[in-house]
Amino acid sequence: MNVNQFDIKKTGLLFFDILNGYVPEPEPGKPRVLKPWIQNAVKLSKAGRAAGLSIFFAKGNHRPDNATTALILTDTNNSLKPWPNGEVTKTKMHVIAGDKSSDVLADLEPRAEDYYITKYRWSAFFQTYLDLALRARGIDTVIVSGGSTDVGVTSTLYSGRDLDYNMIVVSDACGTSHDQRAHDMLMELVFPRMSRVRTTDQVIEMINDAQRK
Repeated sequence: MNVNQFDIKKTGLLFFDILNGYVPEPEPGKPRVLKPWIQNAVKLSKAGRAAGLSIFFAKGNHRPDNATTALILTDTNNSLKPWPNGEVTKTKMHVIAGDKSSDVLADLEPRAEDYYITKYRWSAFFQTYLDLALRARGIDTVIVSGGSTDVGVTSTLYSGRDLDYNMIVVSDACGTSHDQRAHDMLMELVFPRMSRVRTTDQVIEMINDAQRK
């Protein structure tokens, strides 16, 4: 099979944590401003829907009391800031179960028939029904868009690779709020060994090619 092709009937589109809690609210009377990578995710979602791809949304589902969040020892928090005096503490979650913060961004036009993969850890596969849903539909190729590149996207790609899925990561439809160098390094030096790395336009062209076959 050619690296620039996929079987559209065996391909799913996964959007990772593109949720209200991670996108700033607009100023009163002004439209919401989306980062370029989220604009590309929206573009990708429209192309995927038009082609009939199954759409999956991986979404954080943390308890308000943080009871499902583990306290593990790390040198820094997710923003690479050392813990004050070395004391590790639980941080407030950006997305909370049952709150609009955990809702999929409306720009992606989520529908009832889509798959909503609630998760409690970085990987969209860890103790969720994502693998089951993919296999039940005969999907062996997963296109991934979302954030953060260096956190959940990376963990999901490693997991998908270990489960023998063909992973495609959309480089300009993923983003990070931490350090752009990590995003660039992963896209250039790590992800090509476990997946295919393509731009939004390249993936849309792959979708169009698959429809013509």
